[in-house]
Amino acid sequence: MTSSILAAFLYGFFTLLGGIMGYVKSRSQISLISGCFSGMLLLSGAWAALKGNAWGLTMATIVTALLVVIFLVRWFKTRKVMPAGLMVGLGGIAFIVMLIGN
Repeated sequence: MTSSILAAFLYGFFTLLGGIMGYVKSRSQISLISGCFSGMLLLSGAWAALKGNAWGLTMATIVTALLVVIFLVRWFKTRKVMPAGLMVGLGGIAFIVMLIGN
């Protein structure tokens, strides 16, 4: 397992967990749906990359980039570290590792 695949798995797990936590904390159905959907995309991309499919890591990298942009906009609007700042930081690290890691 490469560091890129590991980063995709970890960011997918944290995205999925964050969606569930957003729902539990504030009953936000959009957090649950978007967190689970994007988390599952990341996890399935990482799984596909682990099985040798080249599109898996490409998909995970694109989803990560989109999430970083979305959470960056939310962070600028709300100025709250949780969850936007945390997801920008974790997503930025995951994105860099996915691009340069092997």
